[in-house]
Amino acid sequence: KIAHHHSSIMPEGIDVAKPITEGEVRGLFQLWNAALDTGDSATVANRYAKAGVLLPTVSDIPRTDYDSIKDYFDSFLLKKPQGEILESNVIVGTNWCQDAGI
Repeated sequence: KIAHHHSSIMPEGIDVAKPITEGEVRGLFQLWNAALDTGDSATVANRYAKAGVLLPTVSDIPRTDYDSIKDYFDSFLLKKPQGEILESNVIVGTNWCQDAGI
């Protein structure tokens, strides 16, 4: 017997997001690397979340919004960078994922 019920939607009517796979997490790097290939700082900056943080490799200034991330890539892309993953450690949680490594 249900004594108290707060939802107007029964659980079977709720869509549950499909968890991201480790392969999809690893694929996010490939999307970012392809953005580098465009040479367009806006394209690269758009790969970051709204609340994303970039700790750049050739600057000691953390970038914490779209404009500052784009500003960093305005000059960094002139070096024609390309990324390569040597070691990947993927962790997937509820509504988040991480790929940390070398």
